[in-house]
Amino acid sequence: MAENRKRFLQGNEACVEGAIYAGCTFYAGYPITPSTEVAEGMSVRLPAIGGKFIQMEDEIGGIAAAIGGSLAGLKSMTATSGPGLSLKQECIGYACLAEIPLVVVDVMRGGPSTGYPTGPSQSDIMQAKWGTHGDHPAISLTPSTVPEIFTETVRAFNLAEKYRTPVMVLYDEIVGHMREPITIPATGELEVIDRAKVTCKPEEYFPYDDRYLVAPLAPFGSGYRFHVTGLNHKQDGFPTNDSKMIEANNLRVMRKVEENAGDIWKNEEYMLDDAEIAVFTVGSTARSARFAVNEARKAGIKAGLLRPLTIWPFPDKTVKELSKKVRAIIVPEMNLGQMVLEVERCVAGGCETEGIHRVDGEPITPAQILDTIRKYK
Repeated sequence: MAENRKRFLQGNEACVEGAIYAGCTFYAGYPITPSTEVAEGMSVRLPAIGGKFIQMEDEIGGIAAAIGGSLAGLKSMTATSGPGLSLKQECIGYACLAEIPLVVVDVMRGGPSTGYPTGPSQSDIMQAKWGTHGDHPAISLTPSTVPEIFTETVRAFNLAEKYRTPVMVLYDEIVGHMREPITIPATGELEVIDRAKVTCKPEEYFPYDDRYLVAPLAPFGSGYRFHVTGLNHKQDGFPTNDSKMIEANNLRVMRKVEENAGDIWKNEEYMLDDAEIAVFTVGSTARSARFAVNEARKAGIKAGLLRPLTIWPFPDKTVKELSKKVRAIIVPEMNLGQMVLEVERCVAGGCETEGIHRVDGEPITPAQILDTIRKYK
C-alpha cells in the first residue's frame, strides 16, 4: 500500500480492504448472506499478510473466537447479517462488559428469522443498540457508499481500539453488493489507531484500572496475567458483589462512549443551510434521499439531507438543532419505524416528523421520498 490504488470493488470487498488497512490480522466467522463475501475475502487476504482466518461452527463460535483473538493482542473482526447478529448478541454484551476491542460487520437483510436473505433491509438499527441485555455502550457506523465502507471500517477499528469496546459497521445488502470505483489510500494517509500500550510492571497491572476512563489492555501471553469474565468485576477482573463497585464500573463503561460522543459522531449535511424540509436517513436509502433532495430543489422546494455516519450514539444534538430550523424532518427507512422514533424523541415537538417505511425487500425510491417532501412545501 505504498501508493494509492484505484479499484472497482463490491462493498463487502471494500470492507475487507478497510480491515486490512486498519491492521486487522484475525478474522473468525460463519458464512451468511449477504455478508459472505467479507469472510471469503478475509480468507484470501489474511494468510497473504501473515494473519489468521478461521471459519467456526456457527455465529456464536465466530464472535467468541474473535474475542479471543483480540485478547491475544490482534485486531479482530467478524461479519454477519440479521439472524447471525441475533446469535452474536450474548458475546457482544460480554465484550462490552469485559471491554474487549472488536469490530462486528452487519450487512442488513430482511427479517425476522430467515426472512429475505437476498433482499435489502435496515432492520437491525435497534438490534445494534439494544440487542444484548443490560446497559452497555454502543457504537455503530452507517456507510452509504463503497468508498465509505472502506473508510468507516478503518474508523471502526480506530474507535474499538481507542475505547476498548465492540464497534459495529452497519450497511444494507444494496451497498454491500454494489460495485463502485474506490481509491485505496496509501499507507499513512488515513489515521490508524492502536490500543494503548501497558507501561507498568506485571505485578502492578490492573486490566480495569479505575484511574483510567479507558485502561490499557495487555495481550494474553505477554507476561501480564489477569482474569476476564462476563460478571461484574473488580480492577483485577475477578468477580465482585460490591454494589458500589458494580455501579461505578457500569457507569464508567457507559461514560467511555457518552463523554466522547463528539469524537465518535460523524454526519454529512447536504443543502441544510437554508432547508425548510429535511430528510434523515442512512445507507442506500440516503442515496435515494439525495436524489430526491436535488429534484425538490429543482422544483423550488428548500429540502436538505442529514445523513449520520454514526447512528449510535444517536446524533441527538444535531437533530435537535435541525428541528429548530425546519418545518419537518422526513425519515425514510427500510423497516417499520426504528430511526423515526429516535428522531421524534430528539425533536420533542420542535417540528413535524414523518416516517417512510418499506419492508417488501425493495429499496425506498427517490419518488417516494419526493412525494413526501412535497406535502410540506
